[in-house]
Amino acid sequence: MTLRQLDAFIAVAREGSFSRAARALGLAQPTLSEHVRELERELGRPLFLRRGRTVTLTEAGRVFEPHALAAVRTVAEGRQAVVELDGLARGSLLVGAGTTPGIYVLPEVLADFRVKYPGIEVTLRIANSRLIEEQVRANRLDLGVVGGHGLAPGEQCVAAGLVDELVLIVAPHHPWARRRDIAPERLADERVLIREPGSATRDVMERALQRGGVMLRSTMELDHTEAIKQAVMAGLGVALVSVHAIRGELASRRLVAVRLRGVRIQRHFHVIRNEQRTLAASARAFASLLEARARRAR
Repeated sequence: MTLRQLDAFIAVAREGSFSRAARALGLAQPTLSEHVRELERELGRPLFLRRGRTVTLTEAGRVFEPHALAAVRTVAEGRQAVVELDGLARGSLLVGAGTTPGIYVLPEVLADFRVKYPGIEVTLRIANSRLIEEQVRANRLDLGVVGGHGLAPGEQCVAAGLVDELVLIVAPHHPWARRRDIAPERLADERVLIREPGSATRDVMERALQRGGVMLRSTMELDHTEAIKQAVMAGLGVALVSVHAIRGELASRRLVAVRLRGVRIQRHFHVIRNEQRTLAASARAFASLLEARARRAR
């Protein structure tokens, strides 16, 4: 019996799907299925009922699940205890982040962390917020940094200080570029460039516009903020993006920010972890650094 087998079993039990579990663990589905089959052979009983795309635990699976969770947690705690013998002199930290915080906010924080704790090896993985949440729930990350987040079962917020704001951007030659503000309902007259499903930026934008009664008639979906910025510059539409993502373009006048009259879209970047995972000293130090940065920004 191996940790990989236990991780595979736990992921399938949690996700109720082999395909979703494989994606959460970053494995090919055949590899994950083989881990589960090996575990079932060793235990001598099937752990899952497979009916089409639906996967549920058998009686044996339900009995085994709490023991698998305890085993994985115990091993993780043991590893961390060994690492912390040296305090923060050495160790590792695996952070996942949504696109906006990962590209535009965390690099400076990581640079400060590296100066303060040079013995800690830090890895940053960037994906949209939904995928980062899946990785946190799958216990594959020490911490996740996401925006506009509501905690899902199995997650715990350890810091929520960094504030972000979504602002409307237009090309310099756009008629709105000469306006100080525009009425939110005017967005219905424009093509609005939006992020892909699973993006926290898109979720926050849609909730804010829905509250304001704003209906978008024409949209274009792009899966990266940089692509959206380039498309706005090219005149393909307007967009609501993080203020952190456009500082350089605003300073060089390649983009113009326009206020939405009576609407301000703000969110916090939340630092989340799997509630079953012991928070390592390096992770606590990283969260503290983020909170300190947030206090300075206020």
